[in-house]
This record gives sequence, C-alpha cells and structure tokens, in this order.
Amino acid sequence: MSIREQWRVVLLVLLLLGSTFALFAPQGAVGGGGDGGNATLVSNDGPTNLKYGLELAGGTRIRAPVNGVTAENVNVTNGTGTADIQQRIAGNISGADQQDVMVRQSQSGTTVEVFADNVTTGELKSALDAAGIEYGTVRDGVTAQTRTEIVRTLSDKISKAGLAGGRVQEVETATGEHFIQVEMPNANQSEMNRLVTERGQVTVVAHYPTGNGSYGNTTVLTQKSMAGISSAQQQNNQSFVTVTLTDSAAQRFTRVMNQRGFTSDEGIAACRYPQTNASEGGYCLYTVVDGRVVYGASMGKDLAPLIKSGEFKQQPTFRMLTTNISEARRLQINLRAGALPAPLDMQKGTTTYLAPSLATEFKLYSLVAGIAAVFAVSGTVFIRYGKPEVALPMIVTALSEVVILLGFAAAVQLPLDLSHIAGFIAVIGTGVDDLIIIADEVMSEGDVNSSRVFQSRFRKAFWVIGAAAATTIIAMSPLAVLSLGDLRGFAIITILGVLIGVLVTRPAYGDILRYLLTDR
Repeated sequence: MSIREQWRVVLLVLLLLGSTFALFAPQGAVGGGGDGGNATLVSNDGPTNLKYGLELAGGTRIRAPVNGVTAENVNVTNGTGTADIQQRIAGNISGADQQDVMVRQSQSGTTVEVFADNVTTGELKSALDAAGIEYGTVRDGVTAQTRTEIVRTLSDKISKAGLAGGRVQEVETATGEHFIQVEMPNANQSEMNRLVTERGQVTVVAHYPTGNGSYGNTTVLTQKSMAGISSAQQQNNQSFVTVTLTDSAAQRFTRVMNQRGFTSDEGIAACRYPQTNASEGGYCLYTVVDGRVVYGASMGKDLAPLIKSGEFKQQPTFRMLTTNISEARRLQINLRAGALPAPLDMQKGTTTYLAPSLATEFKLYSLVAGIAAVFAVSGTVFIRYGKPEVALPMIVTALSEVVILLGFAAAVQLPLDLSHIAGFIAVIGTGVDDLIIIADEVMSEGDVNSSRVFQSRFRKAFWVIGAAAATTIIAMSPLAVLSLGDLRGFAIITILGVLIGVLVTRPAYGDILRYLLTDR
C-alpha cells in the first residue's frame, strides 16, 4: 500500500492527530483582559481543552428585547443637521435627552429611533409632529443596525471583563420578534443583570458656580473624546483610569477649563463633593456613568498650570478618579467597550439560571448518550455484516468524524451545549448510514477481487451519499443562518460533520475497504 494511493487515509490520520493535539495538548485559552484588556490565560477545568456553554457548565442566560420605538421613512429637510433633529425630538418627549435619539440614514430611507424608558409610538408621533418632521410609519422596536451594535458592544464588555465562555447573539422568534440573548457560564444573576442593564454611557461634566448664586454644568468629555484608555489602577488610596484625549477634545477641554475658572486660584482644589450635594459642589469635574455621578474631582494644582499655559494640548492625558478599584474596573470596561446604543427591556425579557450541579448531570448524561449511541451502532453493524474487516473500519471511521469535530470545537473555543451534543449523535448516525451504503454497494454482487470493479461500485455509492449530503446541507442551512437559538448549534455541527464525511472520512473508508477486500 503506497502513500500516493492511500493519501485520503493519510489525510484522515493527520486530521485525527491535529484534533487530538487540539483536544489534549496543554494550552491556555485566551480571554479578555480583566486587567486592562491584555490577553490572560484561562485554565481548563477538565482533561480536555473543550469549553462548555451554559447547559453543560451552569450559569445565567438573559433574553430580552431592545427598549425603543422607531419611525421609518422620515423626511429630513436638506441642510438639517442630525444634532438639531435629535434636540427637537428629545425636547418633545418627557424624560428623553439628545443621546436617547438616534437618526440613521440608509439607502432604504431615514429612520429615527428613541430609546427613552417607557416611550410609546404615540409619544414619538406627537414629538415628530411638534417638530414639523414628516414620517411614514412608527412601530415598536429598533432597527437591525442597533441590534447589531448591541451584540457587538455586549460581546466587547464580556471580553474586556475577562469572562470566558460568554456568548451574545440576536434571536428571532417564529412570530418575527427580535431578542438579544446573553449567556454566561459560571456567572450569577446579579453579575449578569449589571452587565446588560448598564448602558455604559460615560461623560465628564464640569460643574462650576456662575457667579449669581447658581451653578452651571457643561459636558466636556464623552467616550468619543478619548483616544486611549489605560487599565484600572490604584495608587496612594486613589482608584483611577488614565485617559488620553483626541486633539479636538483636548482643545475644547482646555477652553472650557479656562473659561469657567477651573484653572484660576479659586477653581484649583475647590470641589466639595461628596461633603456637599452634587448640585452645590463647587468647581468639580464629575465622572458620570449612565446619569449617575460616580466621583467628583477637583482641578489638580499640577494639572491647572499645564491647561492654563496650553501645554496640556501637547500631551492631553489625565486621570478619571473613582471611589474604589471595582468602580474603576467597571469604568474601564465601559470606556473600552463603548456604550450600549439602547437599553434592554428586562420587564419583557426572561432570566434563566442553571446551577452548576445540574449542568454537571447534563454533561454526564450527554456522555452516556454518546457511548450508548456508539454501542448501538457498533452492535448493529456487526450483526449486519459479521465481518470484522468491514465492520471495524466502519466504526472507527464514523467515530473519527466525532473526534475531528471535537478537535475543531476545542481549536476555535466553541462553547458546547446540548444542541451541539445532539449534532454529534446525529453525525454518528448519518455517518454510519453512508458507510453502510458504501459497503452494501461494494459487496452487492459477492466478493470483489478487482480494484477496477471496486472503484466502479464505490463511485456509484459515492454519488448516492453525495446527493444525500447535499440534501442534508440544504435542509440545515436555514437553521444555521437564522438566529433560532439552540437549533443553530445543532445545524452547524451537523453540516460540519456531513462536509468532513463527504470530503475526508467516506473516501478514506473506501480506500481502507479496497485495501482489505481486493487483491494486493
């Protein structure tokens, strides 16, 4: 048997070796840097490098729609700026501000979304009418672009928080409703609720006396103003995140600080918060997260001369202070991941918590089901043929598909859940079906001694299993593409198993069978 003639078998062996390496070789999984976004090693709990999803590891799943209403086919007058439209609409909706209004322009038209709490379609219609803006239809829900941004931002938050195995996806129900689904193994409900309910909008607000007994507030920095964000740090009993501003933001920050008196003798070290109320704190720079003041800082005596002289604009870096290191880490995550464009409606959503002990039972039962499937298939094959030279390669080849799929899952760090396990069992069944077709076709007219006759019969069988594989892939493709929750994982594993079988394992089994049944 030459390698040239049996190259398919060689390819199968190489894939098995690579899969074994991916499954068992000591290695670290790269996770998001809880210490600042740098890569950290996450240890594996078992003998393999497989990662497990919520159903096999325990944890929390949150599934909720996005809170908002959308006006479609909005007629925007040429020359009208986005900021002007946002201000006019927000001013006509109670409890809304400019950042709660999103204006999107695309080839299909202009849409206006409002994300304020409890806003209704009637309120948006009234606001558009009051602003003199023409529109087509107004509906509950948000646009697909907003949902995509939420998925990306939550994924970034999970990564930056250093949480391993988390998954965020958009799910569409059969009735056309859209949900954002977040799954986090080994996470409790309070931790998950805080992650998904905080929009993470961070601003720096300058609070200063106006001279007539009142105080003014000016937003001087937003997340878009920051070009660089450091890790959360703690020094000299101070917790902070160091940020570097963009050139335009540094110029505006310098101008406001000088104009409002922060760099004057009265403005330096003059913040009285939290000793006094935030509305009367003196000259303060407030760090505000989702509308809540998390810290009030004074203008430092070292920073003020740099801002006053203009040197600050050459190296625009300063510290955003918080009350503790935990708050600093959350601030860092929000700054790096960005703010959620819209909040999730938790009242219309569901939260599911699966205890790790129950997940361990699911994992055991999945293993038992897989072993039972292997024994059932093996027994059926031996009863059917009674020839070890036919049955043994068939069983080994079928199991090799599962090993390759597991290696793939370990290599890409795919969190396995029950839907994937169902896909593995389906791959065993469909794989053996195809191998039985090959064996029956090859042995249909008695023993075969000629390689030429074997190849002719094998090609006929391969056309049959190729057509069956194409049918399976076509049938499963909608489930793999559409956001249908657990069905998607089942479809993806099944399609991958079919492709591996048709391209690698079925041809390799044919070569093995030809070597065992024909003349050398």
